[in-house]
Amino acid sequence: MTEAPRGFTAGAAKAGVKTGIAERLDVGLIVSDRPCVAAGVFTTNQVIAAPCVLTRKHLEGGMLRGIVANSGIANACTGEEGDRAAAAMAEAAATAMGCAPNAVGIASTGVIGWQLPVERIASAIGAIRPTREGFDDFAHAIMTTDTKPKLATAEAEVGGVTIRALGIAKGAGMIHPNMATLLSFVMTDARIALEDLRAITRDAAEHSFNAISVDGDTSTNDTLLVLANGAAGGAVTSDGAIAAIAATGALVGRVCQMLARQIVADGEGVTKVFEVRVSGAASRDDAKRAARTITTSNLVKTAIHGADPNWGRILAAAGRSGAKVDDRKATVRIGSLEVFRAGRPVRFDPAALRTIFSQTEIPIELDLALGDGQATAWGTDLSAEYVRINADYTT
Repeated sequence: MTEAPRGFTAGAAKAGVKTGIAERLDVGLIVSDRPCVAAGVFTTNQVIAAPCVLTRKHLEGGMLRGIVANSGIANACTGEEGDRAAAAMAEAAATAMGCAPNAVGIASTGVIGWQLPVERIASAIGAIRPTREGFDDFAHAIMTTDTKPKLATAEAEVGGVTIRALGIAKGAGMIHPNMATLLSFVMTDARIALEDLRAITRDAAEHSFNAISVDGDTSTNDTLLVLANGAAGGAVTSDGAIAAIAATGALVGRVCQMLARQIVADGEGVTKVFEVRVSGAASRDDAKRAARTITTSNLVKTAIHGADPNWGRILAAAGRSGAKVDDRKATVRIGSLEVFRAGRPVRFDPAALRTIFSQTEIPIELDLALGDGQATAWGTDLSAEYVRINADYTT
């Protein structure tokens, strides 16, 4: 595992947020030893949680010192009491970090409509001692129905300087494009200007978290925060800045894609992940519409779960996506098997397709033969286990 970015530490504690019993890590801190340029992307749901509202306000200045997060309770649909609870989390974290409350990003995940136990959370925050080795504890602290923590690291060389990035995420259900339903925090020691980081963050979300779907639901708490503390050194102006911006963008994007793939693979009840690559679309937007509609189609997802060689559902989903689709020109390939070519079905062995659909990772290609647009999206099968998990979520 790549070394963590310079200047960042993390840690977690047990507060008993959901149950009142402090039996698991459920509150965490990420701290930088210096102010960070910071950018974020949040849920597009009109029902937005209190921590998202407050963090967006804190990001207006473009600088943060760290992040505080909890699992168990989402602090969404909680009214003015929820607003006060988010502010209290920021104040407790600010005291622990030695900064102003508006230099803290706040995030919560869990059950909607429950009030946070602010005193227990504040006490847990005060007990955290962040370290360079504490990121794994933080990753565990933000898990809900996740079965495993999600971390990713990467590094790059720019002008003789090594820059590093580390990302942490949670997410297993309520995962859908338009800022996929998750919490994700990416830290880098790259030196970057605010406007450049904001553009990098939007682009990274678009090509990672916004390209995955588990169940078609978008949450109230979706948050992606990217913090850059500049501890690696290097220039933000001059000719070298262009290379540094590109390298930082690629680094953050790579970490986000790795996290997005981990989220899909750990989706609630998931047994298979499929990748949809659309090419030949009339535009990039059309390619995205087609790819993402295929990943969210329950008919496609159930066919894959049951290894049913019903490939027509793929083309049907693309046809209702809003993208321009001409079935007389399209070609569909599943794994190594071409099932539809230039508007005509191809004779194939159904047993061979069932074998491909039985794999844990399944590549699907759709060439629309209408232009140069292309896009990739990732989806999951739909199982009875997903229904069981979400039918019993609060009990």
